[in-house]
Amino acid sequence: RHGGQNNRSRILAKLKIDIVSDVVCPWCLLGKARLEQALAQMPDVEAEIHWRPYMLDPSIPLGGVDRKAYMEKKFGTGPQLAEAHARLEGLGSEVGIAYKFDAIKVAPNTLDAHRLIRWAAQAGPGIQDKVVDRLFRLYFEEGADIGDHEVLISVARDCGMDPEIVRQLLPLDAEEAGVIGEIAEAKKIGIQGVPCFIFNQKYAVSGAQTPDVLIEAMRGAMQEAATA
Repeated sequence: RHGGQNNRSRILAKLKIDIVSDVVCPWCLLGKARLEQALAQMPDVEAEIHWRPYMLDPSIPLGGVDRKAYMEKKFGTGPQLAEAHARLEGLGSEVGIAYKFDAIKVAPNTLDAHRLIRWAAQAGPGIQDKVVDRLFRLYFEEGADIGDHEVLISVARDCGMDPEIVRQLLPLDAEEAGVIGEIAEAKKIGIQGVPCFIFNQKYAVSGAQTPDVLIEAMRGAMQEAATA
C-alpha cells in the first residue's frame, strides 16, 4: 500500500513535561494522577517527564516534626484542616488515591527525598517516575516517614536503583546544592506553589488541574512547537 501509514508506525508527537512538586504536597499527588489520566487520553503523545524539586517548608529540621502539632500550628484547631482532608480524600478516590492523613505521624524535611529523586533521573528510563510515585504513596497512603534514610534506601531498592550507592550518598551532602539551586530557580521564574506543570519549557499550568485542562495546555504547547 502507498500513502497512509498504519497507526502502529505513526510518528508520536514528543512533549517535554517538567513537574515542580514536593512529595509531602497532597495536591501534587492528585496532579500526578490527573496528568496520567490526561496522557492516557493522548495515545499519539510521547511524554518525557522530569520531576523538579520544591520544598513547601525548608525550615522543618532534618529529623522531621510531629505532624499533628505542625498542622495545628499552621491551620489552627478549627474544622479547616479536617475539611481540606475530606475534600482531598474525595478527589483522591476518583483517581485511585487512598489518602490516609491520620496515618501520617511525621512532617518530614524533604531535602533527602528530593536528592533521591534527582539520583533516580540518572538511574535509567522510568525510574524517576517510579521513585516519585512510591514516595507519594508511602507518605499519603501508608503514613511512612519519607525523611528517614532507611525508608529512602528501601524505595531505591524497590524501584530498581542500587540501594548501596544510595546508602553511601545519603549521609553526605551529595546533590544538596543541586536540589537547593533548582528550588531557587523555580522561585526565580515565579513559581510560588505546587504542583506546577511546565510543557515544552514554555507553557506553565499551576495547581492540580483536571485532565481536560491539562490536555488543552499540552495540545497548545505541541501546536506551538510544531509551528515554531
